[in-house]
Amino acid sequence: MTAASLHSDPGGTRPIAVIDIGTSSIRMAVAELVPIPPEAGAPPDSGVIAKGPPMDFRMLEVLSQGVSLGKDTFTKGELSRGTIEDCVRVLQAYRKKLDEYAISHSDQVRVVATSAVREAANRLAFIDRVYIATGFIVEPIDEAEVHRITYRSVQPLLKARRDLAHASSLITEVGGGSTEILLIQDGNVAFSHSFRLGSLRLTQSLKGLKSTQSRRRSLMEQEIQRTLESVPERIPSGKGVHLVALGGDIRFAARILLGSPERDRLNEIKMSELGKLIEEIVSQSEESLVQKYHLSFPEAETLGPALLIYKELASVLQLDSLLVSYANLRDGLLKEMVDRDIWTDDFRQQIVRSAMELGRKYHFDEEHAVHVANLSSQLFDGTRSEHRLDARHKLLLYIAALLHDIGGFISNTSLHKHSMYLITNSELFGLSQEDELLVGLIARYHRRASPKPTHQGYNMLPREGRVTVAKLASLLRLAIALNGARNQRVTQVTCQRENGRLVLHADNVDDVTIEQIALKQASSLFEEVFGMKVELRAVQSAELRP
Repeated sequence: MTAASLHSDPGGTRPIAVIDIGTSSIRMAVAELVPIPPEAGAPPDSGVIAKGPPMDFRMLEVLSQGVSLGKDTFTKGELSRGTIEDCVRVLQAYRKKLDEYAISHSDQVRVVATSAVREAANRLAFIDRVYIATGFIVEPIDEAEVHRITYRSVQPLLKARRDLAHASSLITEVGGGSTEILLIQDGNVAFSHSFRLGSLRLTQSLKGLKSTQSRRRSLMEQEIQRTLESVPERIPSGKGVHLVALGGDIRFAARILLGSPERDRLNEIKMSELGKLIEEIVSQSEESLVQKYHLSFPEAETLGPALLIYKELASVLQLDSLLVSYANLRDGLLKEMVDRDIWTDDFRQQIVRSAMELGRKYHFDEEHAVHVANLSSQLFDGTRSEHRLDARHKLLLYIAALLHDIGGFISNTSLHKHSMYLITNSELFGLSQEDELLVGLIARYHRRASPKPTHQGYNMLPREGRVTVAKLASLLRLAIALNGARNQRVTQVTCQRENGRLVLHADNVDDVTIEQIALKQASSLFEEVFGMKVELRAVQSAELRP
């Protein structure tokens, strides 16, 4: 079947592609969507309308080309014109390759960039130049998105092994600009963190240093140890942890040590054997590594530092082996394209769990927070025709409701501002920096003044973001008022429109006087945003509701 016929068969296979613009290379993976055949003995179609048959992907081709993005960013802070044009030439070649597969629509290809582009002062110029030359829309993804994609790509491998499904697993990937760490316990994300410790960043920091090779290695190891020394504190005492390593450098080590590692499972490497390989690699020049192992010069330059980081991480965790995964960023991106929705139930649960842990860290009133979050969701569902927001926004509202008063840990004075500060300066798994800012602002406006153009953070948002914050903050204020006495009496609320007003019905509650007083004070922002007054009524049963 030709590439053109793949594209013309929407009911069957369909080509897709992802491009990863990294610190030292640009990689492209081309795959095809394929329907998953129904299981034998599966029940017949129930008649329920679905989005389409479940899909999977089959890899067709993987390409990689070395570039010098990281060297520019980590030494000069911006990308040189020559480096930008080198990237453009690579991406133009990839564009031609995609044309051969009849991949021409924007929903068939996703292009992402990591730290080398994200941290460059002239990243917008780079993104614009690429778009003009190729039509590709480059997305600089932040650490939270990398963690999300990593979690989704590795999770099936952990579930496939009984000894890992309910164990503690530290997932790590050493990139050119950073080292990403994700702790998974009993299938749930316990914490995630990004260290500014990458193989290329580390190499560039020692460039120009006039010292012996052994001295440079010693300095490198000291920096690695200093950066990673806090990792064991994140692991619950008394619990063993498995180290699962991702990345091209550790996969190279697996090929050398294991011969033919299996790509669809986790492969174990003894640290004693990895240590010997590291000694061999760091003792050789880059030219020797290129000749001996058929590496590119960028790969040879970062191989030793990357393996030293993996080795030190295993050392601080007191492990005698690690597990190597062939999962990578491109696999995770393809998986998301297949699923068509990154906001899966499991992903939402992981974000909520992360928010709950943050709330407990700052000793929040958990019962009140969860109750307000549930009421917020009910109000969101009941006012869809007014706000016209989607499932992502519902989740952001829920998270803001959980964390709206954690600022009290600092001080009850300006509590709402402290809440925003703690949210936007914490690590919430799965939320991008933009999402964290929205959550922080929604929490910031859960009381007191309405949003103003002069307010920090709010004034940085585009109009769509400002309107979203105002809509969701107004719903959060209503939810907090419904639990004004913090007695969780109002558990179910439904919405009805009457003569231009929003009438809230509190089911099976005798007296809502306290809540009505609180709602009168809290509804001004809702009226300002939606042009509707709000009224609360107690309803003994569903049958009595008008």
